[in-house]
Amino acid sequence: MFSNWQQEKAITARIDAARAMADRLDSAKPHIRDGHAAAAWFWAGHHLAKGQDLCTLAVWKPADAARFITTTETRIAALRRQRAYDSSDGLAVWLHTALAVAEPRMMPAVRDIWQVLAGAGPDADAMAADLLRDAGLPPEVSRRVPQGFAATE
Repeated sequence: MFSNWQQEKAITARIDAARAMADRLDSAKPHIRDGHAAAAWFWAGHHLAKGQDLCTLAVWKPADAARFITTTETRIAALRRQRAYDSSDGLAVWLHTALAVAEPRMMPAVRDIWQVLAGAGPDADAMAADLLRDAGLPPEVSRRVPQGFAATE
């Protein structure tokens, strides 16, 4: 019984975190939204270069998604310790996405995040290309929204 309460509290906290990010992005200035979008697209390109298409998280095997969640939480914590907040926020978008696949109650908030990011300005593409180039990755930027997270789905 206590375990169920703890699990529900953790899920509620994750939903609240995703909703808070969606609300912050929705009310943010355009350059802030562009920065988040660029960081999210950087991480998509980073993982794609390693053979993981983050836009297909919805169809990953549960074990692969769980492993991604664990390693992403660890990487976000490390990035925040290094004060790389923009990068960690971009990766947090993907963490929320992976968590929403496992917990459908998160879907509305994460769908709102993706709707805001999809509407980012052209500066986001240039910033993402620069981030990818600086990391030694192909600078092709994809504005794809993950499967199941488009506003019309």
